[in-house]
Formats: sequence, C-alpha cells, structure tokens
Amino acid sequence: MSTRKTRRVPGTIDRPLTHDPKHRDSENQAPMTTSLTELPARASDAMASTQNRNLEMQLMPEALARAHMQQRLREAEEQRRSQRLLAARRLQRRAERASLRARRALAMAVMQ
Repeated sequence: MSTRKTRRVPGTIDRPLTHDPKHRDSENQAPMTTSLTELPARASDAMASTQNRNLEMQLMPEALARAHMQQRLREAEEQRRSQRLLAARRLQRRAERASLRARRALAMAVMQ
C-alpha cells in the first residue's frame, strides 16, 4: 500500500477551486503535474475558455436587458390583474347596491 498524499493545488482562473460539493470533481480542478503532451491542449482549452468568457462578458448587457424586460412584463401583467380585480370589486358593490334598492322598492310596494 502506498501512502502517498496528494496535495490539492489551488484553482486557476480558468478552473477555480470551489467548495461546492457538486463541483468538487477532481476532473474540474487543476492537475498537480502536467506532461509535455498536455500543454498544447491545455493552452487551447485556456484560449477557448478565455474566448467564452469574453463572449459571455459581451453578452451580459443583452442578458441583463432581457431579464429587465421580463421583469417589466411580469409587473405589467400583475398591474393588469390588480386593475381587473378592482374593477370586478367595484361592479360587485354596484350590483349589491342595486339589489338592495330593488329589495327596498319591492318591500315598499308590498307595504302599500
């Protein structure tokens, strides 16, 4: 049995060290040693990661605007619902008053 201790290397910019159990896979962490055959692949991965990050940064205002518009649409829908509810309550009160007037008129007609 070999009792070789493996030391965790802190994360890099492209592969940050995380304490989240879902993302603690050893594949996601930076390896401790690199061989010469891995260097070109890792360089291209780093370049692709950098390009993806740059693209994400460029798309952030668009995503923010989309989220803002969705929020405004939800608020507008909520406002329409509340206005319909207020109108329904007004109509209900009006109908109740008309019903009371009709009852009083009927009671007055029966009394005479």
